Amino acid sequence: MNKKIVLIPIIMIIATFVTIFSLDPSERNGNVVFHVTLADSGLYANGVYTDTFTINEGEYSFRFVPNGSSPEILSIILNGENFDFSEDFNLESTLHQTGTSEYLTWKYVGQEIILISEMQEVFIIINPNGNVIGSVSVDILEN
Repeated sequence: MNKKIVLIPIIMIIATFVTIFSLDPSERNGNVVFHVTLADSGLYANGVYTDTFTINEGEYSFRFVPNGSSPEILSIILNGENFDFSEDFNLESTLHQTGTSEYLTWKYVGQEIILISEMQEVFIIINPNGNVIGSVSVDILEN
């Protein structure tokens, strides 16, 4: 029993690093225009995270760093003067089996690419749909 208690957090940490470092280096080091790590319920007002930021014209993509306790559905809304975006990202796990071990990696699935027609201030709403305990990092990267 004690071995399971020790192994589970180690496997989760390894899976997170595998997810991060399996990304294309250009995606990992892209120009981050927005970043938040939702790990503290104090970041949420009424269970929802909100913020504003300025974004230039161009193509952007979302990057997530989830783990097994991250929200199963992460709803993101972006509203600007000339831009509206809404997506419910679903957390999917993938089981990896090596000859000696098994581990899971997690990925949010949904529309990851957004196009901005002109520079504008954007209001972002991130709703973890009731799961304010599981951590997840959300980045918006300029492509």
